[in-house]
Amino acid sequence: MKKQLFINGEWVEASKYVELKSPYDGSVIAEIPEAVPEEVDQAIAAADAARQVMAKMPAHQRASILEKLVHLFETRADEAAEIIATEAAKPLKTAKGEVARTIQTYKFAAEEAKRIHGETVPLDAAPGGEGRMGFTVREPLGVVGAITPFNFPMNLVAHKVGPAIATGNTIVLKPANQTPLSAFFLAELLEEAGLPKGALNVVTGRGSVVGEQIVKDSRVSMITFTGSPGVGIGIRNKAGLKRVTLELGSNSALIVDNHIDVDKIINRCVTGAFSFQGQVCISLQRIYVHEGVFDTFVERFKEETEKLQVGNPLDPGTDVSAMITRADVDRAMDWIREAHEGGAEVAAGGVGEDGILYPTVLLHSENTMKVCCNEVFAPIVSINKVASIQEAIDKVNDSRYGLQAGIYTDNVHTAFDAAEQLHVGGVMVNDIPTFRVDNMPYGGVKESGTGREGVKYAVEEMTELKLVVFNRN
Repeated sequence: MKKQLFINGEWVEASKYVELKSPYDGSVIAEIPEAVPEEVDQAIAAADAARQVMAKMPAHQRASILEKLVHLFETRADEAAEIIATEAAKPLKTAKGEVARTIQTYKFAAEEAKRIHGETVPLDAAPGGEGRMGFTVREPLGVVGAITPFNFPMNLVAHKVGPAIATGNTIVLKPANQTPLSAFFLAELLEEAGLPKGALNVVTGRGSVVGEQIVKDSRVSMITFTGSPGVGIGIRNKAGLKRVTLELGSNSALIVDNHIDVDKIINRCVTGAFSFQGQVCISLQRIYVHEGVFDTFVERFKEETEKLQVGNPLDPGTDVSAMITRADVDRAMDWIREAHEGGAEVAAGGVGEDGILYPTVLLHSENTMKVCCNEVFAPIVSINKVASIQEAIDKVNDSRYGLQAGIYTDNVHTAFDAAEQLHVGGVMVNDIPTFRVDNMPYGGVKESGTGREGVKYAVEEMTELKLVVFNRN
Protein backbone atom coordinates (compact mmCIF):
# COMPACT_ATOMS: atom_id res chain seq x y z
CA MET A 1 0.00 0.00 0.00
CA LYS A 2 1.49 3.30 -1.11
CA LYS A 3 0.19 6.51 0.47
CA GLN A 4 0.36 10.09 -0.81
CA LEU A 5 0.65 13.52 0.74
CA PHE A 6 -2.62 15.43 1.21
CA ILE A 7 -2.12 19.01 0.02
CA ASN A 8 -4.77 21.56 -1.00
CA GLY A 9 -7.51 18.94 -1.07
CA GLU A 10 -5.59 16.61 -3.39
CA TRP A 11 -3.56 13.43 -2.95
CA VAL A 12 -0.06 14.28 -4.16
CA GLU A 13 2.66 11.85 -5.19
CA ALA A 14 5.77 12.51 -3.11
CA SER A 15 9.33 12.60 -4.39
CA LYS A 16 10.53 10.17 -1.71
CA TYR A 17 9.05 7.21 0.21
CA VAL A 18 10.00 5.11 3.24
CA GLU A 19 8.67 1.81 4.55
CA LEU A 20 6.33 1.78 7.54
CA LYS A 21 6.81 -1.38 9.59
CA SER A 22 4.67 -3.00 12.27
CA PRO A 23 6.05 -2.52 15.80
CA TYR A 24 4.70 -5.99 16.64
CA ASP A 25 6.17 -8.25 13.97
CA GLY A 26 8.28 -5.98 11.76
CA SER A 27 6.22 -6.61 8.63
CA VAL A 28 5.90 -3.78 6.09
CA ILE A 29 2.53 -2.06 6.44
CA ALA A 30 2.80 0.66 3.81
CA GLU A 31 5.04 3.02 1.88
CA ILE A 32 4.85 6.48 3.40
CA PRO A 33 5.83 9.82 1.81
CA GLU A 34 8.87 11.55 3.27
CA ALA A 35 8.19 15.15 2.39
CA VAL A 36 10.96 17.44 1.14
CA PRO A 37 11.05 21.22 1.82
CA GLU A 38 9.31 22.06 -1.45
CA GLU A 39 6.36 19.83 -0.57
CA VAL A 40 6.09 21.26 2.94
CA ASP A 41 6.08 24.73 1.40
CA GLN A 42 3.20 23.71 -0.87
CA ALA A 43 1.21 22.53 2.14
CA ILE A 44 1.80 25.75 4.07
CA ALA A 45 0.96 27.83 1.00
CA ALA A 46 -2.30 25.91 0.54
CA ALA A 47 -3.27 26.48 4.18
CA ASP A 48 -2.37 30.16 3.89
CA ALA A 49 -4.47 30.56 0.74
CA ALA A 50 -7.47 28.93 2.44
CA ARG A 51 -7.37 31.23 5.47
CA GLN A 52 -10.03 33.67 4.28
CA VAL A 53 -12.38 30.91 3.16
CA MET A 54 -12.32 29.32 6.61
CA ALA A 55 -12.39 32.63 8.51
CA LYS A 56 -15.52 33.76 6.65
CA MET A 57 -17.31 30.41 6.91
CA PRO A 58 -20.38 30.71 9.17
CA ALA A 59 -20.22 28.84 12.45
CA HIS A 60 -23.10 26.55 11.51
CA GLN A 61 -21.19 25.39 8.41
CA ARG A 62 -18.04 24.65 10.39
CA ALA A 63 -20.17 22.73 12.88
CA SER A 64 -21.90 20.85 10.07
CA ILE A 65 -18.57 19.67 8.61
CA LEU A 66 -17.53 18.39 12.03
CA GLU A 67 -20.90 16.69 12.51
CA LYS A 68 -20.48 14.92 9.15
CA LEU A 69 -16.99 13.88 10.24
CA VAL A 70 -18.47 12.36 13.40
CA HIS A 71 -20.96 10.36 11.33
CA LEU A 72 -18.21 9.08 9.03
CA PHE A 73 -16.08 8.05 12.00
CA GLU A 74 -19.01 6.22 13.55
CA THR A 75 -19.63 4.39 10.27
CA ARG A 76 -15.99 3.34 9.94
CA ALA A 77 -15.08 2.94 13.62
CA ASP A 78 -13.87 -0.65 13.34
CA GLU A 79 -11.62 0.24 10.42
CA ALA A 80 -10.20 3.18 12.36
CA ALA A 81 -9.41 0.96 15.36
CA GLU A 82 -7.63 -1.58 13.15
CA ILE A 83 -5.48 1.18 11.66
CA ILE A 84 -4.38 2.27 15.14
CA ALA A 85 -3.72 -1.31 16.26
CA THR A 86 -1.71 -2.07 13.13
CA GLU A 87 0.53 1.01 12.99
CA ALA A 88 0.96 1.62 16.75
CA ALA A 89 0.60 -1.92 18.18
CA LYS A 90 -2.10 -0.58 20.46
CA PRO A 91 -4.25 -3.52 21.66
CA LEU A 92 -7.46 -3.58 19.66
CA LYS A 93 -9.79 -3.07 22.63
CA THR A 94 -7.73 -0.02 23.67
CA ALA A 95 -7.73 1.25 20.08
CA LYS A 96 -11.53 0.99 20.00
CA GLY A 97 -11.63 3.11 23.14
CA GLU A 98 -9.47 5.71 21.42
CA VAL A 99 -11.78 5.81 18.41
CA ALA A 100 -14.78 6.32 20.70
CA ARG A 101 -12.99 9.22 22.37
CA THR A 102 -12.01 10.64 18.98
CA ILE A 103 -15.66 10.69 17.95
CA GLN A 104 -16.54 12.40 21.23
CA THR A 105 -13.82 15.01 20.71
CA TYR A 106 -15.13 15.96 17.27
CA LYS A 107 -18.65 16.13 18.72
CA PHE A 108 -17.41 18.61 21.30
CA ALA A 109 -15.68 20.57 18.53
CA ALA A 110 -18.91 20.77 16.53
CA GLU A 111 -20.70 22.09 19.61
CA GLU A 112 -18.01 24.63 20.46
CA ALA A 113 -18.00 25.96 16.89
CA LYS A 114 -21.48 27.36 17.60
CA ARG A 115 -20.64 29.12 20.85
CA ILE A 116 -17.50 31.13 20.19
CA HIS A 117 -18.26 34.61 21.44
CA GLY A 118 -16.92 37.63 23.27
CA GLU A 119 -18.44 39.92 25.88
CA THR A 120 -19.50 43.49 26.40
CA VAL A 121 -17.08 45.74 28.30
CA PRO A 122 -18.46 48.41 30.72
CA LEU A 123 -16.20 51.24 29.55
CA ASP A 124 -18.02 53.81 31.66
CA ALA A 125 -16.62 52.07 34.74
CA ALA A 126 -13.52 54.19 34.12
CA PRO A 127 -13.45 58.01 33.96
CA GLY A 128 -13.39 59.02 30.30
CA GLY A 129 -15.34 55.96 29.19
CA GLU A 130 -18.72 57.66 29.25
CA GLY A 131 -20.74 57.43 26.06
CA ARG A 132 -18.75 54.52 24.71
CA MET A 133 -19.74 50.92 24.14
CA GLY A 134 -17.15 48.17 24.00
CA PHE A 135 -17.34 44.52 23.07
CA THR A 136 -14.92 41.73 22.23
CA VAL A 137 -14.89 39.15 19.48
CA ARG A 138 -12.74 36.08 18.92
CA GLU A 139 -11.08 35.70 15.53
CA PRO A 140 -9.11 32.77 14.06
CA LEU A 141 -5.32 33.03 14.17
CA GLY A 142 -4.78 31.74 10.63
CA VAL A 143 -2.59 28.72 9.90
CA VAL A 144 -2.14 26.23 12.73
CA GLY A 145 0.83 23.88 12.60
CA ALA A 146 -0.07 20.65 14.42
CA ILE A 147 2.70 18.20 15.34
CA THR A 148 1.42 15.03 16.96
CA PRO A 149 2.82 11.88 18.65
CA PHE A 150 2.31 8.17 18.04
CA ASN A 151 0.54 7.18 21.23
CA PHE A 152 -2.95 8.54 20.45
CA PRO A 153 -2.72 8.99 16.68
CA MET A 154 -6.39 9.77 16.23
CA ASN A 155 -7.54 11.39 19.45
CA LEU A 156 -4.58 13.71 20.02
CA VAL A 157 -4.88 14.78 16.38
CA ALA A 158 -8.59 15.42 17.04
CA HIS A 159 -7.67 17.71 19.93
CA LYS A 160 -5.77 19.88 17.46
CA VAL A 161 -7.72 19.54 14.22
CA GLY A 162 -11.20 19.70 15.79
CA PRO A 163 -10.76 23.05 17.57
CA ALA A 164 -8.86 24.47 14.59
CA ILE A 165 -11.77 23.77 12.26
CA ALA A 166 -14.29 24.97 14.87
CA THR A 167 -12.50 28.32 15.10
CA GLY A 168 -12.08 28.82 11.35
CA ASN A 169 -8.35 28.21 11.20
CA THR A 170 -6.52 26.12 8.60
CA ILE A 171 -4.12 23.31 9.49
CA VAL A 172 -0.83 21.79 8.41
CA LEU A 173 -0.63 18.45 10.19
CA LYS A 174 2.59 16.53 10.71
CA PRO A 175 1.79 13.18 12.35
CA ALA A 176 4.34 10.97 14.08
CA ASN A 177 6.50 8.90 11.72
CA GLN A 178 5.14 5.62 13.09
CA THR A 179 1.45 6.55 12.88
CA PRO A 180 0.78 8.42 9.62
CA LEU A 181 -2.07 6.15 8.46
CA SER A 182 -4.42 7.60 11.07
CA ALA A 183 -3.79 11.11 9.73
CA PHE A 184 -4.35 10.07 6.12
CA PHE A 185 -7.57 8.35 7.20
CA LEU A 186 -8.74 11.60 8.80
CA ALA A 187 -7.91 13.57 5.65
CA GLU A 188 -9.99 11.13 3.63
CA LEU A 189 -12.97 11.57 5.96
CA LEU A 190 -12.73 15.36 6.06
CA GLU A 191 -12.53 15.49 2.28
CA GLU A 192 -15.78 13.52 2.18
CA ALA A 193 -17.29 15.75 4.88
CA GLY A 194 -16.82 18.82 2.67
CA LEU A 195 -13.91 20.64 4.30
CA PRO A 196 -12.67 23.31 1.84
CA LYS A 197 -9.50 22.61 -0.10
CA GLY A 198 -6.38 23.70 1.74
CA ALA A 199 -8.05 23.80 5.15
CA LEU A 200 -6.28 20.57 6.13
CA ASN A 201 -2.93 19.47 4.73
CA VAL A 202 -1.11 16.31 5.87
CA VAL A 203 2.65 16.13 5.36
CA THR A 204 4.69 13.22 6.67
CA GLY A 205 8.42 12.96 7.11
CA ARG A 206 11.30 13.68 9.41
CA GLY A 207 10.75 16.12 12.25
CA SER A 208 14.05 17.82 11.54
CA VAL A 209 12.76 18.69 8.05
CA VAL A 210 8.97 18.88 8.12
CA GLY A 211 8.45 19.94 11.74
CA GLU A 212 11.28 22.44 11.66
CA GLN A 213 9.94 24.10 8.54
CA ILE A 214 6.41 24.37 9.92
CA VAL A 215 7.70 25.88 13.17
CA LYS A 216 9.85 28.52 11.44
CA ASP A 217 7.58 29.54 8.56
CA SER A 218 6.21 33.06 9.03
CA ARG A 219 2.86 32.11 7.45
CA VAL A 220 2.13 29.74 10.34
CA SER A 221 0.47 31.62 13.21
CA MET A 222 0.37 28.90 15.86
CA ILE A 223 2.14 25.67 16.76
CA THR A 224 0.35 23.04 18.80
CA PHE A 225 2.68 20.21 19.78
CA THR A 226 2.46 17.05 21.85
CA GLY A 227 5.70 15.20 22.50
CA SER A 228 8.93 15.24 24.47
CA PRO A 229 10.11 18.20 26.58
CA GLY A 230 13.37 18.45 24.64
CA VAL A 231 11.61 18.88 21.31
CA GLY A 232 8.95 21.13 22.84
CA ILE A 233 11.50 23.50 24.35
CA GLY A 234 13.28 23.61 20.98
CA ILE A 235 10.01 24.51 19.25
CA ARG A 236 9.34 27.31 21.71
CA ASN A 237 12.81 28.72 21.13
CA LYS A 238 12.39 28.68 17.34
CA ALA A 239 8.76 29.77 17.03
CA GLY A 240 9.36 33.48 17.62
CA LEU A 241 6.11 35.33 18.30
CA LYS A 242 3.87 32.47 17.20
CA ARG A 243 1.25 31.21 19.62
CA VAL A 244 2.59 27.94 21.06
CA THR A 245 0.76 25.23 22.99
CA LEU A 246 2.93 22.42 24.33
CA GLU A 247 1.77 19.18 25.94
CA LEU A 248 4.99 17.54 27.04
CA GLY A 249 6.25 14.83 29.38
CA SER A 250 5.19 13.50 32.75
CA ASN A 251 5.93 10.91 35.42
CA SER A 252 2.42 10.94 36.84
CA ALA A 253 1.97 9.87 40.44
CA LEU A 254 -0.76 8.47 42.67
CA ILE A 255 -1.10 8.69 46.45
CA VAL A 256 -2.95 5.93 48.32
CA ASP A 257 -4.05 6.92 51.83
CA ASN A 258 -4.40 4.62 54.84
CA HIS A 259 -7.69 2.71 55.33
CA ILE A 260 -8.45 2.70 51.58
CA ASP A 261 -10.20 -0.47 50.38
CA VAL A 262 -7.47 -1.72 48.06
CA ASP A 263 -9.73 -4.21 46.26
CA LYS A 264 -11.93 -1.37 45.02
CA ILE A 265 -9.09 0.52 43.34
CA ILE A 266 -6.56 -2.10 42.26
CA ASN A 267 -7.91 -2.87 38.78
CA ARG A 268 -8.12 0.82 38.03
CA CYS A 269 -4.51 1.30 39.12
CA VAL A 270 -3.22 -1.61 37.03
CA THR A 271 -5.08 -0.28 33.99
CA GLY A 272 -3.59 3.18 34.52
CA ALA A 273 -0.07 1.77 34.73
CA PHE A 274 -0.10 -0.62 31.77
CA SER A 275 -2.70 0.57 29.26
CA PHE A 276 -1.05 0.79 25.82
CA GLN A 277 2.21 -0.48 27.28
CA GLY A 278 2.47 2.62 29.51
CA GLN A 279 2.98 4.81 26.44
CA VAL A 280 0.54 7.44 27.68
CA CYS A 281 1.43 10.96 28.81
CA ILE A 282 -0.51 10.50 32.06
CA SER A 283 0.31 6.83 32.53
CA LEU A 284 0.49 5.88 36.21
CA GLN A 285 4.26 5.72 36.76
CA ARG A 286 4.77 6.38 40.49
CA ILE A 287 2.59 5.15 43.37
CA TYR A 288 3.11 6.29 46.96
CA VAL A 289 1.20 4.04 49.35
CA HIS A 290 0.66 4.64 53.06
CA GLU A 291 2.52 2.06 55.14
CA GLY A 292 -0.76 0.89 56.68
CA VAL A 293 -1.96 -0.61 53.37
CA PHE A 294 1.35 -0.98 51.51
CA ASP A 295 1.77 -4.75 51.77
CA THR A 296 -1.83 -5.45 50.79
CA PHE A 297 -1.65 -3.03 47.88
CA VAL A 298 1.56 -4.55 46.50
CA GLU A 299 0.27 -8.11 46.79
CA ARG A 300 -3.00 -7.33 45.00
CA PHE A 301 -1.26 -5.17 42.38
CA LYS A 302 1.12 -8.02 41.49
CA GLU A 303 -1.78 -10.49 41.28
CA GLU A 304 -3.72 -8.34 38.83
CA THR A 305 -0.62 -7.48 36.80
CA GLU A 306 0.15 -11.14 36.24
CA LYS A 307 -3.34 -11.68 34.80
CA LEU A 308 -2.70 -9.30 31.88
CA GLN A 309 -2.61 -10.97 28.47
CA VAL A 310 0.44 -10.17 26.33
CA GLY A 311 0.41 -10.69 22.57
CA ASN A 312 -0.77 -9.59 19.12
CA PRO A 313 -2.45 -6.15 19.19
CA LEU A 314 -5.11 -7.38 16.74
CA ASP A 315 -6.18 -10.15 19.14
CA PRO A 316 -9.28 -8.89 21.01
CA GLY A 317 -8.03 -10.49 24.24
CA THR A 318 -4.64 -8.76 24.30
CA ASP A 319 -3.97 -6.26 27.09
CA VAL A 320 -0.29 -5.49 26.41
CA SER A 321 1.60 -5.71 23.12
CA ALA A 322 4.82 -4.44 21.56
CA MET A 323 6.33 -1.09 22.40
CA ILE A 324 6.61 1.38 19.57
CA THR A 325 10.25 0.41 18.79
CA ARG A 326 12.75 -2.24 19.85
CA ALA A 327 15.05 0.58 20.94
CA ASP A 328 12.45 1.69 23.48
CA VAL A 329 12.41 -1.80 24.97
CA ASP A 330 16.21 -1.72 25.27
CA ARG A 331 16.10 1.71 26.89
CA ALA A 332 13.42 0.64 29.37
CA MET A 333 15.39 -2.50 30.28
CA ASP A 334 18.46 -0.34 30.96
CA TRP A 335 16.41 1.80 33.33
CA ILE A 336 15.08 -1.30 35.13
CA ARG A 337 18.63 -2.61 35.55
CA GLU A 338 19.77 0.75 36.89
CA ALA A 339 16.96 0.75 39.45
CA HIS A 340 17.64 -2.85 40.50
CA GLU A 341 21.36 -2.19 40.90
CA GLY A 342 20.46 0.86 43.00
CA GLY A 343 18.40 -1.18 45.44
CA ALA A 344 14.93 -1.37 43.88
CA GLU A 345 13.15 -4.71 43.90
CA VAL A 346 11.71 -6.14 40.68
CA ALA A 347 8.44 -7.59 41.98
CA ALA A 348 6.97 -8.52 38.58
CA GLY A 349 8.05 -8.45 34.95
CA GLY A 350 11.42 -6.99 34.11
CA VAL A 351 11.61 -9.14 30.98
CA GLY A 352 11.86 -7.86 27.42
CA GLU A 353 11.64 -10.00 24.29
CA ASP A 354 10.58 -9.64 20.65
CA GLY A 355 9.74 -5.96 21.04
CA ILE A 356 7.57 -6.56 24.11
CA LEU A 357 8.38 -5.45 27.65
CA TYR A 358 6.34 -7.47 30.13
CA PRO A 359 4.44 -5.36 32.68
CA THR A 360 6.99 -4.49 35.34
CA VAL A 361 6.45 -3.61 39.00
CA LEU A 362 9.33 -2.05 40.95
CA LEU A 363 9.38 -1.55 44.72
CA HIS A 364 11.38 0.94 46.76
CA SER A 365 12.72 3.00 43.84
CA GLU A 366 14.42 6.29 44.66
CA ASN A 367 13.17 9.54 43.15
CA THR A 368 16.63 10.04 41.61
CA MET A 369 16.37 6.84 39.52
CA LYS A 370 15.41 7.20 35.87
CA VAL A 371 12.32 5.03 36.36
CA CYS A 372 11.03 7.72 38.71
CA CYS A 373 12.54 11.06 37.72
CA ASN A 374 12.20 10.64 33.92
CA GLU A 375 9.15 9.87 31.83
CA VAL A 376 9.42 6.09 31.49
CA PHE A 377 6.84 5.74 28.66
CA ALA A 378 6.86 1.98 29.11
CA PRO A 379 4.89 -0.62 31.12
CA ILE A 380 6.83 0.11 34.31
CA VAL A 381 5.40 1.29 37.62
CA SER A 382 7.25 2.10 40.84
CA ILE A 383 5.45 1.51 44.16
CA ASN A 384 6.91 3.09 47.28
CA LYS A 385 5.94 3.11 50.97
CA VAL A 386 5.31 6.41 52.80
CA ALA A 387 4.64 7.15 56.46
CA SER A 388 2.32 10.11 55.82
CA ILE A 389 0.35 11.87 53.13
CA GLN A 390 2.58 14.92 53.48
CA GLU A 391 5.60 12.77 52.69
CA ALA A 392 3.79 11.46 49.63
CA ILE A 393 2.85 14.96 48.44
CA ASP A 394 6.46 16.08 48.80
CA LYS A 395 7.65 13.08 46.75
CA VAL A 396 5.08 13.71 44.04
CA ASN A 397 6.19 17.33 43.78
CA ASP A 398 9.85 16.31 43.69
CA SER A 399 9.76 16.18 39.90
CA ARG A 400 10.53 18.44 36.99
CA TYR A 401 7.13 17.44 35.55
CA GLY A 402 3.64 18.40 36.62
CA LEU A 403 0.88 17.13 34.33
CA GLN A 404 -1.63 15.26 36.52
CA ALA A 405 -1.64 13.48 39.87
CA GLY A 406 -4.17 11.40 41.78
CA ILE A 407 -5.02 10.61 45.38
CA TYR A 408 -7.27 7.99 46.95
CA THR A 409 -8.47 9.08 50.38
CA ASP A 410 -11.60 8.91 52.55
CA ASN A 411 -10.70 12.14 54.34
CA VAL A 412 -12.09 15.29 52.75
CA HIS A 413 -9.51 17.47 54.53
CA THR A 414 -6.70 15.33 53.13
CA ALA A 415 -8.23 15.61 49.67
CA PHE A 416 -8.39 19.41 49.82
CA ASP A 417 -4.86 19.64 51.20
CA ALA A 418 -3.57 17.48 48.34
CA ALA A 419 -5.50 19.47 45.76
CA GLU A 420 -3.95 22.66 47.10
CA GLN A 421 -0.38 21.42 47.50
CA LEU A 422 0.17 19.20 44.46
CA HIS A 423 1.99 21.25 41.81
CA VAL A 424 0.37 19.81 38.69
CA GLY A 425 -2.09 20.83 35.99
CA GLY A 426 -4.81 18.49 37.25
CA VAL A 427 -5.54 16.71 40.55
CA MET A 428 -7.77 13.63 40.43
CA VAL A 429 -9.35 12.92 43.82
CA ASN A 430 -10.25 9.26 44.30
CA ASP A 431 -8.99 8.39 40.84
CA ILE A 432 -5.74 7.71 39.02
CA PRO A 433 -3.87 10.52 37.23
CA THR A 434 -4.58 8.75 33.92
CA PHE A 435 -8.19 9.98 33.94
CA ARG A 436 -9.11 12.23 31.05
CA VAL A 437 -12.31 13.08 29.23
CA ASP A 438 -12.16 15.27 26.18
CA ASN A 439 -13.99 18.39 27.32
CA MET A 440 -11.89 19.02 30.43
CA PRO A 441 -8.91 21.39 30.48
CA TYR A 442 -5.75 19.35 30.02
CA GLY A 443 -2.17 20.49 30.36
CA GLY A 444 0.63 20.83 32.84
CA VAL A 445 3.15 22.96 34.66
CA LYS A 446 6.94 22.89 34.82
CA GLU A 447 8.36 20.72 32.02
CA SER A 448 4.95 19.24 31.30
CA GLY A 449 4.15 22.14 29.02
CA THR A 450 2.24 25.37 28.48
CA GLY A 451 -1.33 26.11 27.47
CA ARG A 452 -4.36 23.85 27.73
CA GLU A 453 -6.16 21.39 25.49
CA GLY A 454 -9.71 20.15 25.89
CA VAL A 455 -11.86 21.52 23.07
CA LYS A 456 -13.28 24.64 24.72
CA TYR A 457 -9.87 25.59 26.09
CA ALA A 458 -8.11 24.86 22.80
CA VAL A 459 -10.62 27.17 21.10
CA GLU A 460 -9.40 29.96 23.35
CA GLU A 461 -5.78 29.14 22.50
CA MET A 462 -6.54 29.15 18.76
CA THR A 463 -8.34 32.50 18.63
CA GLU A 464 -7.28 36.11 19.00
CA LEU A 465 -9.29 38.45 21.20
CA LYS A 466 -10.24 41.72 19.46
CA LEU A 467 -11.76 44.73 21.19
CA VAL A 468 -14.25 46.98 19.37
CA VAL A 469 -15.21 50.38 20.87
CA PHE A 470 -18.06 52.62 19.64
CA ASN A 471 -17.93 56.29 20.66
CA ARG A 472 -21.47 57.65 20.84
CA ASN A 473 -20.46 61.14 21.96
